[in-house]
Amino acid sequence: MKGYSQFCPVAKGAEIFNERWTPLIIREMMCGSRRFNDLKRGNPMMSPSLLSQRLKFLEAAGVVEKITRKGETAEYALTESGRDLGEVVTRLGLWGLKWARSRLTRDDYDPNLLMWDIRRRIDTSGFPDRRVCISFMFRDMPSSRRAYWLVVDDGEVDLCMKFPGFDVDLAFITTSKTMADIWMGHTTIRKENRSGNLTLEGSRELKKNIDDWFTYSVFSDPEALRASLS
Repeated sequence: MKGYSQFCPVAKGAEIFNERWTPLIIREMMCGSRRFNDLKRGNPMMSPSLLSQRLKFLEAAGVVEKITRKGETAEYALTESGRDLGEVVTRLGLWGLKWARSRLTRDDYDPNLLMWDIRRRIDTSGFPDRRVCISFMFRDMPSSRRAYWLVVDDGEVDLCMKFPGFDVDLAFITTSKTMADIWMGHTTIRKENRSGNLTLEGSRELKKNIDDWFTYSVFSDPEALRASLS
């Protein structure tokens, strides 16, 4: 990105922050993504080569640190500078939640990103001591992006884009918009279930305790988002 040729700190900060995809990469790292493939899954429209380029740019700017250990996959972490910049991302997200919702279009409801985000916020602490499979069916999506499965096993949550072969304990049947609105805290599971916009089929236990294990986006809870930077 060409600089602004100004000594103003707003200009110098914008030279880093305004680089395309930079705020979203930082968002992913704030939400717990540390490996390259995880950062890519959180930004599905970004090419691997561009992600690699941006990470190198952020390393050079002192915002991101690359951590390599012998025999292990490299990881990326926010530096102190990056965590401070994360506060800017937090404020941008909260501003967007309040003021930019009217700009959402049909193309913005990407189920791949939605499910990746939901996967990392499932609270498994109260789940049965066995494998649990939860499906999500988005009736407004083409067949290639209609069905997703979350498989919870031994406290770990995996996102499957193809049927994993396990019995489904609970099924969400809805639209991507309704699920995204729930996720962002604009509405609730129980409200959409009562209205008929969301159908829940399966385990009574999981449905009964859904408010305990289905935690919403960090952007629906500013304090949780800020805590992610500490």
